Amino acid sequence: MRNKFSHFIFNLYRYNETQLHQLKYLFWECTRRCNLNCIHCGSDCTASAEGQDMPFEDFLNAILPFAPIETKERVVVAITGGEPTLREDLPECGRKLREHGFDWGMVTNGYNYTRDLHSRLMSAGLGSITVSLDGFEASHNWLRGKAQSFDRAVKAIDLIASTRLTYDIVTCVNQKNFGELEALKDFLIKHKVKAWRLFTIFPIGRAAENPDLRLSPDQLRWMMDFIVRSRSDDRIKVYFSCEAYTGDYEGKVRDGYFFCHAGVNIGSILYDGSISACPNINRHFIQGSIYRDNFKDVWDNRFEVMRNRKWTKTGICKKCRDYSNCKGGAMHMWNEKQDGIMRCIHQEIISS
Repeated sequence: MRNKFSHFIFNLYRYNETQLHQLKYLFWECTRRCNLNCIHCGSDCTASAEGQDMPFEDFLNAILPFAPIETKERVVVAITGGEPTLREDLPECGRKLREHGFDWGMVTNGYNYTRDLHSRLMSAGLGSITVSLDGFEASHNWLRGKAQSFDRAVKAIDLIASTRLTYDIVTCVNQKNFGELEALKDFLIKHKVKAWRLFTIFPIGRAAENPDLRLSPDQLRWMMDFIVRSRSDDRIKVYFSCEAYTGDYEGKVRDGYFFCHAGVNIGSILYDGSISACPNINRHFIQGSIYRDNFKDVWDNRFEVMRNRKWTKTGICKKCRDYSNCKGGAMHMWNEKQDGIMRCIHQEIISS
């Protein structure tokens, strides 16, 4: 009964957030270029990706209506890619965002993250950062497709952990690194990491072509139990990502309950100017372009497909007893056909 009441209250909160749809977190896919060749890349980025990096002024002009001086609310800009550190103007982009009242952070693979760059980004007002570490050396380098990527990521983590930045380390859990999680947790604690987020493979981009990356149902349950156990360790905050509803694990593997904020509180501007929500979402769900539409108008008046998700009640979701709490799961698990979720982690967890 307590769990049902908690979900009832949370669902009221989710309804109110959806009605208000206040933009709180904005991804900027500043480039499609990348210095690694990850076998699970959802965007299929390459070192010589087609298309120029978006001019920063184009992005800034699009989002100025959301500057705090206009809205009285702060929006966090998360710079992603590709790999953001390939942009030579990255510190200057961050500095200008701060000048206009935006908090900003970034997502990086850590390969280019030197002490000099760290210093320049901090001076430019960097407020938060996410670094990927996908197991120990062999596992990480295998997934990332480049030697030295593990060593460079660890050096970046050491730089970041020595500051007062808000940060987390993310790990894509797969068949190669699954058996390393216990030891990896101890490794991160040794390197003074305070926040560690785990996520699994989802079938988009290159990962769609490699089903062997996915965990089995037994491994998924073990991972959830590992997270639950680890959350009692006050040396490091371990939590599952926002990728899926987890049934009986809700409230135990994260601070709150599952809520896909894509199109509700989270938006994105992609490298070509397309307006969407989370950058991992299928391009079919693009809502407009900053080069032909007003970004604020698009945010205020479109995104209905993400704010009213009754259309997701199809396929295995149609008869699911947990639909009222899940609402069709995360948007990135749906493709352009919209005829059923591509992967339901909840169903995998409870399968025999």
